[in-house]
Amino acid sequence: MEEHAGKACIICGHEKQEGIRIIDGFICESCEIEMVGTDVQDAKYPFFIHQLKRIWIQNNA
Repeated sequence: MEEHAGKACIICGHEKQEGIRIIDGFICESCEIEMVGTDVQDAKYPFFIHQLKRIWIQNNA
């Protein structure tokens, strides 16, 4: 995991230090763990997909 100085997670919106950077987006470690463990049939799965699409939209705006 990389350490980032108080970046806002694109999933939960909280400022965290540890997580991953994808293009210009940041995903905190706890959200990353939750996303990886989420089944495609889970009700939260579409939310995660929507939030990840924001990275693509922000980068291509």
